[in-house]
Amino acid sequence: MKKNQLLVITLVMIFTLGLLISGCGQNEKETSSINQNEQGDNSLERVKNAGEITFSMSGGYPPFNYYDEKNQLVGFDIDVCNEVAKRLDVEFKAVPNEWSGIVEGLRSGVYDGILGSMAITEERNAVVDFSIPYYYSGAQLLVREDSLLQSKEELEGKKVGLVTGTTFEGDANKLKADVKLYKDDNQTLMELQNKNLDAVITDRVVGITAINNSEFDVKLLGKPLRSEDIAVAFRQEDDTLREAVNEVLQAMHDDGTLSTLSEKWLKQDISTK
Repeated sequence: MKKNQLLVITLVMIFTLGLLISGCGQNEKETSSINQNEQGDNSLERVKNAGEITFSMSGGYPPFNYYDEKNQLVGFDIDVCNEVAKRLDVEFKAVPNEWSGIVEGLRSGVYDGILGSMAITEERNAVVDFSIPYYYSGAQLLVREDSLLQSKEELEGKKVGLVTGTTFEGDANKLKADVKLYKDDNQTLMELQNKNLDAVITDRVVGITAINNSEFDVKLLGKPLRSEDIAVAFRQEDDTLREAVNEVLQAMHDDGTLSTLSEKWLKQDISTK
């Protein structure tokens, strides 16, 4: 009888010990998860403590971010970076990087964010988080300044030029236009200028830049056929920093700062759709 009692007591102790070990393991996992969340949530504090925010861009995309004749990094994106930093009460530090590796640099912690005219896509959304858009681009129709065309509906059967291999061909096909393909936008714009085309479809930014270039006497025809949202990319765990920058960007939309900066660099307001 005593042996049986001893066996029962031993089994109970083993079972109890097992529960304690299991509970400790679960507590360790929960504690680890909490610590990870806390580490992710300290991103704004990290920037504040450093006294600076680091944004990356290619440095070769005028008029958004590029080096001027004094080898200074300038452009619309750079002005936005400086204003965001100012409103966060920190300094802005630029970290130019090759576009092909810019996302991996962010994920590796080389800089705090990417503010360099990056469009939101499903593929990028899978590995980084984005702010609200700070400007918009997309597929844009261009016509000559003296064109009598008033709307995209008038382009059915008309000659529309675009660069081969781009998604703009689908836009032209939807318009039932006579599509003409070229190797680059210099050719499409030259053909438009020479009246060999009725219109061109290109990126809205390219179109606005062409308008600002006295070599081409062109204008936008209507709003973009498709819109791309351009935003700031952050590491997925940097929620507090992203939320703080969102508040700043929204304020810059509301008070007209983004409109003013885009007018300064592009002579058009690209901060709204």
